[in-house]
Amino acid sequence: MSLSRRNFLRNSRNALIGALAFSNGAIALLAPSRAWSLPLQMLTTTEAETLLKLTRHIFPHETLEDAVYAFVVRDLDKNPATHSLMDTGLKDLNRRAGGDWLALDSEEQFRHVEAIAGTQFFETIRSTAVVSLYNNELAFAHFGYEGAKGDGGYLYAGFNDLEWLPDPAPADSGIKPRLPG
Repeated sequence: MSLSRRNFLRNSRNALIGALAFSNGAIALLAPSRAWSLPLQMLTTTEAETLLKLTRHIFPHETLEDAVYAFVVRDLDKNPATHSLMDTGLKDLNRRAGGDWLALDSEEQFRHVEAIAGTQFFETIRSTAVVSLYNNELAFAHFGYEGAKGDGGYLYAGFNDLEWLPDPAPADSGIKPRLPG
């Protein structure tokens, strides 16, 4: 099934009416309100909250709002193929935590996240998050990504250098292709 970017964004906004109680920046302008909700299909509210917090531990961005992380939860929730894995993984996480992983302080939670790293449960969340978390307009606004800039892409936007590396050879920065026309 093909999904256009426009439909994806429209559906994402409808499913995740997001915004961002702690944001005064560009993300607040994109979000339709200052409160967000996530309609759940298979997960309980506690399971969704646990997955959101778990995703925050895997991809920590202090200033990124929960509404953006909720895209990951939404995508895990709507995938029937992962429902059993999420159920088993969440039960295991709570068992390791002595009953309630969410009740632990952040350092203890992270210790348990490290312990499950590499499991199928962890990898499913991680791989879903790579796309769901970073490929949406709210994340773009937060991180300052302006999107494609025509045929020149990032090269003509000043990102064709390796100045962030110590003493790179100029030739290692690559060549700028000529713009058509």
